[in-house]
This record gives sequence, C-alpha cells and structure tokens, in this order.
Amino acid sequence: MESPITAIIFDFGNVFVNWDARNLYKRFFPTPEAVDSFLKEIQFAEWNARQDAGRPFKEGVAELSRQFPQHAELIQAYDSHWEESLTETHHETIQVAKNLKRSGWPLYLLSNFSAEKFDIVRKRYDFLELFDDMIVSGEHKLVKPNADIFTFTLNRIQRKAGECLFIDDSLPNIRTANKLGFITIHYQSPAQLKRDLYQLSIKDY
Repeated sequence: MESPITAIIFDFGNVFVNWDARNLYKRFFPTPEAVDSFLKEIQFAEWNARQDAGRPFKEGVAELSRQFPQHAELIQAYDSHWEESLTETHHETIQVAKNLKRSGWPLYLLSNFSAEKFDIVRKRYDFLELFDDMIVSGEHKLVKPNADIFTFTLNRIQRKAGECLFIDDSLPNIRTANKLGFITIHYQSPAQLKRDLYQLSIKDY
C-alpha cells in the first residue's frame, strides 16, 4: 500500500540540537540542585515560553527582573549567554534529514523558539538549509501544543494533516498533532527514529 505521506515536519530542539538552560546556569551555582531551585523560584519555564510566543527578550528580562530584583543579573545572563543553553548536536538525526532530502522528500521545521534567538541558530547550523520552510513560533506568535500553529503550518505548506509526518520530542505536541490527523513519531533517539521511519515504509535514510 502506498504511503499517504507527502511531507515530513521536524521539531528542532532536542531532536536536532539539545537545549537545556541548566547548562548555561551551572557556572553560576555550586550544584545542579541549586540551579533547579533557582529556575523553579523564578518560574523559568513559564517565563521562557512567552519568548517562544513572540515576546522580545529585552521586555521579558525587564519584567522578570522587576519581579525578582535580587536575581536581575542572573536573569540577564540567560539573554547574554543564551548560546550556552545549546548542548549536544544529534548528528545522526541530521544525517537522516540529509538522506531524506537527497531522496526528494519535502522537509519542514516547526519549532517553539524565540524569533530573536532563532536568528542565532540559523547562522550556527548550516543543516537548516535542508528545510523547504521553517515555521518558528516566535515569528508568528503561535506555539505548540496549541492546534492553531499546526493549522497555520498546514495552510502555509499547502498540505492536509494526513499527508504529513510530524516528528517531535514533546508528547503534548504529538498528542495535538494526532488529534488533528497527522502521522507522528514521538522522537526519543536517532536509532528509534530510524526504526519508526522504517515501520512507516520510509526507507530513504
């Protein structure tokens, strides 16, 4: 039976390149536990998500520094040293994408990311040239797992959900995509990705 898939959509963070704010902050604190305590105190995840949704970093840093003036320098450090939050590169996953592209698959990127910081990423990772289009949440003020960004993506790439394979490490994102009719792979490792692609009869990697 011929596969219905006509396009493959990848997430970026923790699929191609690991992102971890704790890596940036480890030089400011004596233990990993102290880093975790700080991030929890300032509600880092919720705060950072608003940058992914389009808020400028300068505005976000100023707002959080007003709430936690005792941590103003540490909050600013996340903006100033942001690149240190990018850690391991998944070279095997990049090679999979290169092979898929070489075999003629249309490839797209759908990522929750600050528009400002993604400009840095574009310059740093040349494999991003593989993608026919990249939908970055901060540029459109839409974020996963909200269904709106998936609908926006389908309209932009002119595909139906059932024609698209969506690959993401986040289970909430996968669940939304499944509800909308996407074919999905919950990414956990390059080896697992290859196995799941094979099971979908995609053998061009």
